[in-house]
Amino acid sequence: MSYPSNQPPQRPGDAAAGIDVTDDFEGFSQRNDIFTRAFWDPRVRSKKTDAFFASYRMEATPRRGDGFTQRDFALRNASWLVSDLISERDGENGRREGFQAAISDDTPVAPMRQQIDDPKAMSAEVKRIATFFGADLCGICEMDDRWLYTARVDTRDFSEAPNDLPADMTHVIVMGHQMEEDLVATYPSALAGAATGREYSHEAAIVMQLAAYIRNLGYRATASMNDTGLVIPYALKAGLGEYARNQMVITPQFGPRLRFSKVFTNLPLAADAPNPLGVRAFCDICTKCADACPVKALPYGPPEVGGDNASAIRGVRKWTSDAEKCFGFWAKMASDCAICMRVCPFNRDFSKAHHRLWLRLALSPLRRLALWLDRGRGGRRKPADWWARAE
Repeated sequence: MSYPSNQPPQRPGDAAAGIDVTDDFEGFSQRNDIFTRAFWDPRVRSKKTDAFFASYRMEATPRRGDGFTQRDFALRNASWLVSDLISERDGENGRREGFQAAISDDTPVAPMRQQIDDPKAMSAEVKRIATFFGADLCGICEMDDRWLYTARVDTRDFSEAPNDLPADMTHVIVMGHQMEEDLVATYPSALAGAATGREYSHEAAIVMQLAAYIRNLGYRATASMNDTGLVIPYALKAGLGEYARNQMVITPQFGPRLRFSKVFTNLPLAADAPNPLGVRAFCDICTKCADACPVKALPYGPPEVGGDNASAIRGVRKWTSDAEKCFGFWAKMASDCAICMRVCPFNRDFSKAHHRLWLRLALSPLRRLALWLDRGRGGRRKPADWWARAE
């Protein structure tokens, strides 16, 4: 789908958010994301990809070796349980909620609408409630339909289906959910995948609860995880962080170690401003993620428009990975990989003073010194050590 010619591809706030949209922009159909293609596209689907998905149901025999034992897979799969329960509840209608379809409303919109006289105060309240339910970060941006999927996916036959988000949504509430640092340090391993699954289960509960709160106030609210639209542009517009070479959002609180969820709503809110700090300039001189990628799926050089695979959005100048190579490695391991997250210099505990000092250097003209100081960091920790600490 081509972007409507009567609307400019570039919008106010894009530059501050590091978003560079060209005249060749095309909306993205979720049928082309690499995980969905693994079910229907013969260029992606294979016995290994089938085994990858089967491993989440313990149908595939776990590999032997540290980080890939039965208990590593058992913990990873258990961490996904709550998310799985949500995603499977409307499968007979071709809806995998939270992934290929928005999460259905579990409560109606209250007939009596709360009067909102101060959108800024309402935004502060929403952030407080998001934190109360367990979100680690929360930002708000105005609705931007460029990042909505042009179509969702009917999981019965993986055909395109209407992306039926209500038309009157005005804002997107974006929440960040921190992944456990000690587990991330064990990537690549099935054990490390528990850090991902735990946050998907956490965010499923949090995003549904926040959406229910808003509906109880008398306004529409659609809870969303990986479905409905691309979350990264919304996170950038909401001021939560900056886009990096490793395809992730770098935040000043947790670096890249986050999952993101979102709520689409017509609740009157005040949007946050993008918050560029200097991550792009650091990534311009740092290639640690690209160097560490086992299959060389991450790009070198400056951001470019488009990509070489069907899973790349068209008409956006950015760093773009080779999704086929990346997911192929996941399938080979029967678990997700986030080596690029593990080795990222911003993958630090910024609650500690010396890491905050490093962050100041990294976001300053002394960024080369910060990169030099990061040498030797980001090595893989043995998954067995994580279990040993628990014992």
